[in-house]
Amino acid sequence: MKQSMTLIPTLREIPADAEITSHQLLLRAGYIRQNASGVYSYLPLGKKVLRKIEEIIREEMDHAGAVELLMPALQQAELWQESGRWQTYGSELMRLNDRHGRDFALGATHEEVITSIIRDEVKSYKKLPLVFYQIQNKFRDEKRPRFGLLRGREFMMKDAYSFNATQESLDEVYDRIFTAYSNIFTRCGLDFRAVIADSGAMGGKDTHEFMVLSDVGEDTIAYSDTSNYAANVEMAPVITSYEKMDEPEQELTQVHTPNIKTIDEVSAFLNVESSNCIKSLLFKVDEEYVLVLVRGDHDVNDIKVKNVLDASVVELATPEETKSVLGCTIGSVGPIDLDEVTVLADHAVASITNGVCGANKEDYHFINVNPKRDFPVATFEDLRFIQEGDPSPDGEGIIQFAKGIEVGHVFKLGSRYSDAMKATYLDENGRSQTMLMGSYGIGVSRTLAAVVEQFNDEKGIVWPTNLAPFQVHLIPINIKNEDQKTVGNDLYNELKSQRFDVLMDDRQERPGVKFADSDLIGIPVRITVGKKASEGIVEVKNRKTGEVFEVNKEEIVDLLQKML
Repeated sequence: MKQSMTLIPTLREIPADAEITSHQLLLRAGYIRQNASGVYSYLPLGKKVLRKIEEIIREEMDHAGAVELLMPALQQAELWQESGRWQTYGSELMRLNDRHGRDFALGATHEEVITSIIRDEVKSYKKLPLVFYQIQNKFRDEKRPRFGLLRGREFMMKDAYSFNATQESLDEVYDRIFTAYSNIFTRCGLDFRAVIADSGAMGGKDTHEFMVLSDVGEDTIAYSDTSNYAANVEMAPVITSYEKMDEPEQELTQVHTPNIKTIDEVSAFLNVESSNCIKSLLFKVDEEYVLVLVRGDHDVNDIKVKNVLDASVVELATPEETKSVLGCTIGSVGPIDLDEVTVLADHAVASITNGVCGANKEDYHFINVNPKRDFPVATFEDLRFIQEGDPSPDGEGIIQFAKGIEVGHVFKLGSRYSDAMKATYLDENGRSQTMLMGSYGIGVSRTLAAVVEQFNDEKGIVWPTNLAPFQVHLIPINIKNEDQKTVGNDLYNELKSQRFDVLMDDRQERPGVKFADSDLIGIPVRITVGKKASEGIVEVKNRKTGEVFEVNKEEIVDLLQKML
């Protein structure tokens, strides 16, 4: 490809609204352009990289036994109503009406559509298992699109779905896709971890996220410093054991705490450790109110609350709801003398002796609070977020944190959708059975951005060879110089005939502009045709290492085969 024939609009300055490296570089190097908030066009270079990622995905998914299809982005509301997600998915689902007033959604995901297809077409166990995938744009109305391709409202995704007759079959397919994902991200050159995760609105129990390690990641990974254990911080269980303080229980007393609301303020005002305070938060759980207690130096993990209660929706009560239910503001909430609110407590709360909690009365707290004696607890559970320094859940090492970008997610859905949508088959005995499902997603455009986050330097992008939009950037310094023009064209034609993917900078630009653009674009090898063109000698530069070689043009093909 000749550069004069394509569109690579590079920028010298960093766009003002681009916060992270990948967003800045993909804009500056002319890979993408923003059309609206969270909506991007992929320019020719960006599309070439996307296609290379897609090719890797297709190869690994086909090898794992999955079959490609394509489903509509425009989905009937009736399907989402069957699964129950029309009501529960939330405001991220882009909903619209056709001219007849019928409800539709733009596809955020395709569990409902694929389930309806298989439900109608597959009736016998003899056709199972089946695994299908597609690569398609998805739509989610993000409240705050940010970080370029990492959090958009329209994005490219590979989603796959499996249908199985038995749990053993589902486990086997899950392991195959898990391996395929590991291969995909390894082939993309990424430093990643597969972590235990929460399934969220997708449903299901067993699930892993594939996280690319990056300081700009929006997810926190809890990992062991000595073993392979890794989990999303929301899902990491706490195995810390707590010992109750050996001191006599004192008389429960209400004290005045004017304008004291937070744990830090209470701790300082009453001269007690935050670990001996009880943090009380009111949650709305499937339309019922539940008070959740953790130690003052811990934080409530609402995902664990949801899982303990097997709930669909768990939301922190608003200040107005808290006032209506408990008669006080959030900073004064406590578990004592509650009649109609269920109380759950984290295991650490049981060890508190003569602690402090809110009095459900403005500007008052209780001191000398002792759980069980002073208030009932429905159950003690693991309800807090794990912290750095806690023992690893696998019993090996200590927990540390890292930031990660989620690029893939695999779920064992079980019968979550097939039950709701009546996707059944006849087993070998002619009995009707419910299909078991898995769901498996990769953010294709997000993977592109994650690669740029990990592969860059102060000059621009440094693409892994197999993902780069071109293998070779051929730059005649002065296109008007006949020797340079002739050698450049000869090399261009020779490399193309040898199946190298070449971008030739045939623009009438200054050398500094050409070199700066080349470094910014990040093609693995640059061949410069300069002053020694008349001698048949060119300069070859490795973008990654910065190594430079002077090579006779007849030796170029052999050198490139070694380098690439």
